Amino acid sequence: MTGMGFIGRCCLVLMAVCLLPLEGRAADEVVPCTEDAMIVFDASGSMAGSLAEGIGAKIRRIDEVRKALAQALPRVTHFRKIGLITYGPGPYQQCNVNLDLKPTADAAQPILDTVDSLNPAGKTPMTEAVEQAADVLDYKAKPGIIVVLTDGEETCGGAPCDLGKKLKNEGARLTVHVIGFRMTAFWTAAQSALDVQCLAKETGGSISPRTARKNSSRRRKERSAAHDVGRRSVRPRAARFRRLRLHP
Repeated sequence: MTGMGFIGRCCLVLMAVCLLPLEGRAADEVVPCTEDAMIVFDASGSMAGSLAEGIGAKIRRIDEVRKALAQALPRVTHFRKIGLITYGPGPYQQCNVNLDLKPTADAAQPILDTVDSLNPAGKTPMTEAVEQAADVLDYKAKPGIIVVLTDGEETCGGAPCDLGKKLKNEGARLTVHVIGFRMTAFWTAAQSALDVQCLAKETGGSISPRTARKNSSRRRKERSAAHDVGRRSVRPRAARFRRLRLHP
């Protein structure tokens, strides 16, 4: 997903959670934004990387996510209470998770101030961070929303898909949306992407982009294209060889 695409998706998801009809209600029934929400923010070491899949770009991924939040949060925080959990920064190469803010009214500025102060580092304990966010929301007793902003896979031994099933089975109605930034095969293994998709799917949430499917489709197309190129390159050489033999 490009930087601008990420900003648009972040705005849409954070705003849409206030507009989607609840399960069992009419599609045109107005539902107030009463459920608390938590943002789970990936500040692991990979977020210090550039936007491009290479070296030399000046804009880091974390800066693009900050820009997205700065555009989206002021439009959302007057509708619902929002809190923040971050993971990554802390002791070197550790699985650090930090509860920065419990769901609070008009929380845009405190969240933005916290995110702006982060220095990307550490691993990616995504599963633990989402589980802590769920506990903060008291997910077994009341509905809630979690929005995960991340660029990579779980690297601390957690099982996102298993957590999604647990939250579905034990929760009152907790929904986890995952917004993946630069989650391509270059950075993330296909199975890891499927695990993250499962976390969202099990809880009725959305994930963007649908990385594993796109990467798998792209690889199939690349293999097919390579096969076609190989066939085209071999046949003319064989034909020329036959001509040379028939017409010395």
